[in-house]
Amino acid sequence: MSVLNGYRIMWVLVMFDLPVLTAPERKEANAFREFLQDLGFERCQLSVYMRCCPGKEKMERYVRQIKGSLPCGGKVDIVYFTDKQYENIISFRANIRQKKKKTEQLALF
Repeated sequence: MSVLNGYRIMWVLVMFDLPVLTAPERKEANAFREFLQDLGFERCQLSVYMRCCPGKEKMERYVRQIKGSLPCGGKVDIVYFTDKQYENIISFRANIRQKKKKTEQLALF
């Protein structure tokens, strides 16, 4: 059994800019958003979704799944980083710096 720690746990950030000028483009962009949510990604901003993974292997599986469901046109970027790096994110809401919430991983047996 591998031990989960802040250097093995990965965060996957998906950022995208998709065309939405026509009804079919909007439908495809919304389908992509729903696909990400079905994979367990949470919306951070309109076109930014994030998910925690127990390790790099799982993260790579998500990347392959996303690659297989990319919409036509537009731009999709995927960034990944460790949980330790995630702890260093600085967030502001309405010009007020937010305190970072400690994330907890659940171990299922």
